[in-house]
Order: sequence, then C-alpha cells, then structure tokens
Amino acid sequence: MRVVSLVPSLTEAVAVTLPGVLAGATDWCSHPVDLDVTRVGGTKNPKTDRIIGLAPDLVIANEEENRAPDLDALRAAGVEVLVTEVRDVPQAFRELDRVLTACGARSRPRWLDEAEAAWADQPVPERRRTAVVPVWRRPWMVLGRDTFAGDVLARLGVDHAYAHHADRYPRVPLDELVAARPDLVVLPDEPYRFTAEDGPEAFPGLTCALVSGRHLTWYGPSLAEAPRVLGAALRAAAR
Repeated sequence: MRVVSLVPSLTEAVAVTLPGVLAGATDWCSHPVDLDVTRVGGTKNPKTDRIIGLAPDLVIANEEENRAPDLDALRAAGVEVLVTEVRDVPQAFRELDRVLTACGARSRPRWLDEAEAAWADQPVPERRRTAVVPVWRRPWMVLGRDTFAGDVLARLGVDHAYAHHADRYPRVPLDELVAARPDLVVLPDEPYRFTAEDGPEAFPGLTCALVSGRHLTWYGPSLAEAPRVLGAALRAAAR
C-alpha cells in the first residue's frame, strides 16, 4: 500500500500506525518530526502532477483543508481519493478508524483507544466560560459554527462566541471581538502563529490563553493528550 496524505492530522495518524505506508505528504505535515517522505506542496495548492507520479494506491484528504478541484484532478488521473469530514470529536474517531482501515490497518491502534478514553473520561466542567477564538490576523478571523476546534473547547467548558455564526470561519472586526467581552481570548499557534508578543496586545483588559494549535485543531495521536494540555493552558490563563 502506498498512501499520500494531504492532511497533517492524518499524516501523523498513518505514519504512527503504519510505518512505511506513506509515500508523500504536504509541506505542512510536521509530525512525526522525523517523517521522511516526498513533499507534495501545500494543503491548498498540492502539486497534483507530483502526487500522480508517486503512483499512490490512495490519497487521503479532508473536505475543509483541501480544494475540490485538486481532488477532482487526481480522480481524473485514476487516483483513488478518500475525503474525510471532521466537525467534532466523536466524528474524528470515526473518520480515523475509516482512514486507517483504508490504509491497511488490521486492528485499531492503541493510541486511538487511549485518545477515545481520554475524552470519555473528561469530567463535566464545574463552570463554563465564554471565548473568542481567533485563527487568523490581518484580517481577523475566528472560529464559527460546526468546527472541530469549537467542539474540543466546548468539551473543556469553553463556549466560543461565534458558535452560531452563519460562517464556519467568519471575518470579524477587532473592535467587535473586544466589545464581546468574553471570559477568554483563546490564541492558538496555528494556523496563525499567535505568540505572547503577537496577539494579546490587541485585546487589552481581556484574559488571553495561548494554546497549542496542534492540540486544538489536529485529530490524530495528539488527541490522547489534548484534554490535559489544553485544560492546563486554559486554567493557567484564568488564574
């Protein structure tokens, strides 16, 4: 089996579970850190000719991270493409099962069982907090409706202010974000790399939580430690 992954989360999941199966991955696939495969461009602009040249048995993609025209071009060249949809934590586990089985896994990996148990054991939060969750700057974009990251935060007791917005990643003026007066401003280090020097200064008087984007937005082996890592960051910010 030869697989090309166009999704960083799925790249890590396949590489950890099925060593040697991946033939290619995007430039953004940073885990495992020692991953040695052919790089095929970005998630939004993959080099389809390079992917086709790798002669993969399967390309794994995601309906949010990858563009339909690129996937259609691969299918037109005779490449099988599996497209995932991940909008919440339970769906992430189902899709990971589906992807790993399609890539040749004969049994469920231990890390996936551990990840599912970690979320099943997550206690009901004693109190809930509100948040705005920027994912980009210039222009400001935040989590909106039906997002995996939004569901992750909700399970940790954090309800983001734009959960019912018509868009999944709405552009919202900074003054409106500040005027919302949330309990927290959650600033991940990806896709935009917010840091202590780049992000919190835009929200004077508000509590900011700098969090790991991989633990907030990736659905792979990092799911097993995400409740602990994110929970600790959110608690530390609230002190």
